[in-house]
Amino acid sequence: MNDYSHKRGAGDKYGSAEKKGRDLQGDGFHHQARKRFGQNFLHDQNIIQRIVRAIHPTDADHMVEIGPGQGALTRHLLATCGRLDAVELDRDLATYLEQTLGIDPRFSLHQGDVLKFDFSTLSDTPGSLRIVGNLPYNISTPCMFHLLNFSKFIKDMTFMLQLEVVQRLAALPGDEHYGRLGIMMQYHCEVEHLFDVPATAFVPQPKVCSAIVRLTPHKNPPVKVQDVRCLQDVVRVAFTQRRKTLKNSLRTLISEAELSKLPIDLGLRPENLTLAEYAMISDTIYQPDR
Repeated sequence: MNDYSHKRGAGDKYGSAEKKGRDLQGDGFHHQARKRFGQNFLHDQNIIQRIVRAIHPTDADHMVEIGPGQGALTRHLLATCGRLDAVELDRDLATYLEQTLGIDPRFSLHQGDVLKFDFSTLSDTPGSLRIVGNLPYNISTPCMFHLLNFSKFIKDMTFMLQLEVVQRLAALPGDEHYGRLGIMMQYHCEVEHLFDVPATAFVPQPKVCSAIVRLTPHKNPPVKVQDVRCLQDVVRVAFTQRRKTLKNSLRTLISEAELSKLPIDLGLRPENLTLAEYAMISDTIYQPDR
């Protein structure tokens, strides 16, 4: 159990390890890491065990793993959970997992693109799915927001991501990493930056460090807004010109006169406003019939 297929974006180092392929399970299966999928394999057993402890699967859990790779984490999850569905894009890896783990009736493999996968087909019970996986950098954000479409079925999500992405997810107002991603994800979920994973834990070794994050969908959002799409628009426009003050960055959406009626300092920059303040602006702008 030496791998946890860790998928990264452009810039990863691919040397002899990729060319020779890797028999990371010791069962004769050699897989060549594919650059187009950004595959890097976690070989550090201490990190794998730490991930498992963070997830803490039980026999009552319905786990869903995205990008299981050669199945190192999959095997740990399957040893203790009640049911496990895995979504894998790589056909060779999907075939390997089906052949090696498919004998277990609790395991189901779904070969395909996670961004097109309908997670509601896995359960009709609210809060029953526990999502885990490593997300390629180039699809990490759309994948997380795709999953939020099924949030009523999800208990929690534990992901391996680039450290910078996790910092953005967890950032608070005034933090250099604070922006659109963190604000909108924190509207939908509680965000916990659990721990970092060094690049040296992978083969081939990527150029970036990674981190583990847990996202727990809110039963009720921390703030109420009339329309989430309007909130998204406000945040998007604000951070398009994040170095400008609030009254200037939002002038295409709301007048200074309207903004001045709100208990918000118009001299602040977008990175200094709280989610609650963005919600106030959104509700002021929102027009039901537009």
